[in-house]
Amino acid sequence: METTASAAGTATEVRTAVKPKAIASGDKHIWGIFIALCIISVIELYSASSREVASSSIGVMGPILRHLAMLGGGVGVTWILSRRHYSFFAGFTIVFSLASVAAMIYVMFWGQYINGARRSMSLLGFGIYPAEMIKISAVLLVALVMTLNQNTKGVGITRTGMIICGVILAFFSFLLLEQGLTNTLLLFAITFSMMVIGGVKFSHLFALIGTYALLAAMFVAFLYFTENRAIPADADQAAEQTVGEKARETSRISTWMARITRHSNDSIPKWEIQPTGKNRQEILSYMAQAHGGIHGVGPGNSREASRLPLAFSDYIYAIVIEELGLVGGVVVLLLYLWLLGRAAGIASRCRITYPALIVMGMAVMIAFQALFHMGIVTGVFPVSGQPLPLISKGGTSIIVTCIAFGIMLSVSRTATRHGNRSQETREEQDALPEQLRQENNMQL
Repeated sequence: METTASAAGTATEVRTAVKPKAIASGDKHIWGIFIALCIISVIELYSASSREVASSSIGVMGPILRHLAMLGGGVGVTWILSRRHYSFFAGFTIVFSLASVAAMIYVMFWGQYINGARRSMSLLGFGIYPAEMIKISAVLLVALVMTLNQNTKGVGITRTGMIICGVILAFFSFLLLEQGLTNTLLLFAITFSMMVIGGVKFSHLFALIGTYALLAAMFVAFLYFTENRAIPADADQAAEQTVGEKARETSRISTWMARITRHSNDSIPKWEIQPTGKNRQEILSYMAQAHGGIHGVGPGNSREASRLPLAFSDYIYAIVIEELGLVGGVVVLLLYLWLLGRAAGIASRCRITYPALIVMGMAVMIAFQALFHMGIVTGVFPVSGQPLPLISKGGTSIIVTCIAFGIMLSVSRTATRHGNRSQETREEQDALPEQLRQENNMQL
């Protein structure tokens, strides 16, 4: 409770602090990556939306115009946040996290069913997926807690800070788990990476992993013994039920196990597997990638976009490879890795811990989500739904990614670096509350 009160106090102090002037413009590399991903998104989504156009009356340009509008809004969010001093995000973290948790809890009980689970809610006519908000909230909260609980005797954070980070991760994982195992594993990968970078002792990390393993085993056992749960008769899953019967939803564990089993079955080569209702997406995705070859068939010439379900979101990387080939797929991969490397360079030069943690947290979140998407599409990981940041269609995902870019650009613009003049360093120190003034001792 003490740390929570401290965080709230920090947020209040930040709002009233006098901000120093920015010492640099936003990082040009990050801006370049952002613009490149937006351009690729517009080109590839136009091709990938052919199936959506064919199945509705929204017109040929409807999907791309909606996507352009969402990207335009995201660019505005990125620009606004990039002009704020990074200390603003301490207060932003508390407000955004509370809103994310409230939205997630609402969806858990009253959300709309999509692909076997409650995943979304409507607000002013827009669909909102709180799972995307939860991921960035976790990153921001862990960064803030780690900053407030720095170990004064060396690198890393205190035992209290480690416990609080563990509780935050466990709570957010519980909120995400029912919606999908991939999101939960992604959250773990992001958060543990931040802890390793922040210098947390490996003994503490292993203790935390053991605790989570025990909790996971208990949760799986609970799901196993409550395999069938009643759901409303008008839900999507009730479509195949006899009219008047109470619909039943199979626990998510059955879906996870079926996907893992199908993925690990290597008795038949993938190119000999016939598409069925259960494997249609992954098989058509492999066909698209094979059709692209080394150089691709060119933008707008995709053959599989009209057949591949969710080509515009969960499988858009397959369309990227089909149209731009292996070369284009590697270029997209390198853009995300370039972003991660650039953020690491900025973080290593920050004098203060807090901006170093949030810039690394945002980059790790974007890069890991991209790697998860690519791994799923290319068959490295079992099938699951995960958008490709800034390229896949999806309003919530785009806005959250743009928030992350805005935070990174803010840090690159306003955080002082090692070697800056002492006057600039003093101005930054004066702008921050006492709790956020720790010198950067991250493991970079």
